Amino acid sequence: MRGRPAVLVEVIVLLLGFLLFTHFHALAGKDTASATANALALQSVERALHVDIEQMANEWLTEHPALIQPAVYYYRLYYVVLVGVLIWVFVRHAEIYIKVRRALLAMLVLVLPVFWALPMSPPRFALPGVVDIVAEHDILGSHAAQGTGKGQNLYSAMPSLHVGWSAWCAYAAWSALRASHPRLALLPWGFPLVMAANVLVTGNHYVFDIIGSAVLLAVSIASASVWGRLAERRRSATRLRDADPSPRRAGSRGGRRDRHAS
Repeated sequence: MRGRPAVLVEVIVLLLGFLLFTHFHALAGKDTASATANALALQSVERALHVDIEQMANEWLTEHPALIQPAVYYYRLYYVVLVGVLIWVFVRHAEIYIKVRRALLAMLVLVLPVFWALPMSPPRFALPGVVDIVAEHDILGSHAAQGTGKGQNLYSAMPSLHVGWSAWCAYAAWSALRASHPRLALLPWGFPLVMAANVLVTGNHYVFDIIGSAVLLAVSIASASVWGRLAERRRSATRLRDADPSPRRAGSRGGRRDRHAS
């Protein structure tokens, strides 16, 4: 927790983690019928709670065309922020790097069972009249959003990883700044809030997907905390064992000295 890990080790750990996540994520969510049924059920619950605002939000964006391209850039380029936050914390705030990195890896592990157990069609597929904003204006090409590219899973709307990873960026920056700059530490939370609005207006997620992202982050932080305590307990046990002054160990060392002396 106190030291900065080796750069090469961190690069390998993170790359391996994301590659494994991408592989298993792509394998999940192949059942289109289940994904559509789950989306319809979710819409019914949202309608009953009067939070079914996805279509209205999407219509608002289509009525403000000047905001469409910025929304697409915001949706696509958040990976730059994710990588930037990782590097910044690693270089400038090594004391909290392991803690926040554990939370990120925990998110990758914990979200996969949800994607497998609860495939979910996004609003742009399941809601009639919702315009697929990103597909029409995608900076990566229309195939990226329409599912013609390989290794994609377009039926994993619950929870929203766009919001989840944006919230992780805010959590990492807040953890780094809260002691020295408590007011400044609040600003990064604007990033996931804007992303939450973005995924709604672009037709990519439901309100409950955003709530699911908040739950995912909270559970991941708690899991990382338990992970840290277990790791510290293991290190403490190792240190105690290495420093054990028991007569048996002392006798063993003394015997070795006697043999060398003879």
